[in-house]
Amino acid sequence: MKVRDAMTANVTTCTLDSSLAGVASRMWLGSCGAVPVLDDEGRVAGIITDRDICFAVAATERSASEIKAKELVERSKALYTCAAEDEVLDALAVMREKRVRRLPVVDTDGRLVGIRSWADAILHATRGARELPYEDVMGALQSLCRAPSRAVEEAELHA
Repeated sequence: MKVRDAMTANVTTCTLDSSLAGVASRMWLGSCGAVPVLDDEGRVAGIITDRDICFAVAATERSASEIKAKELVERSKALYTCAAEDEVLDALAVMREKRVRRLPVVDTDGRLVGIRSWADAILHATRGARELPYEDVMGALQSLCRAPSRAVEEAELHA
């Protein structure tokens, strides 16, 4: 099964110049917890989660309307993506290994074509199937829910 067969195609997005208040509003209206951030050329520059917004506002003396998406994107360590033609199990492996809940799906130019989330994985998992086995999805989800080791947390803090 390809990622294109198990992704969300209609994705709420924002730009690098969007305020976090605007991003939060888009999340609210789009009923989503993460928004890909697009650069001036429509390429995925990062992804902002509702959790990112909470911490950014709580950690500063600034309001959400004063903080731009660009600031969070510049601070993030890495952006993981996949392609619509990738195998869905390969995308699931990236989500598991990198401990991410969502993967923007991009074309060869880095432009957004969809998003792959845990909800997509769960909705398409089937017991006994070869393409997206229920056991693989649950195993990956369990690894995401486990607390990372202390060594991993410290390495990420000092990266």
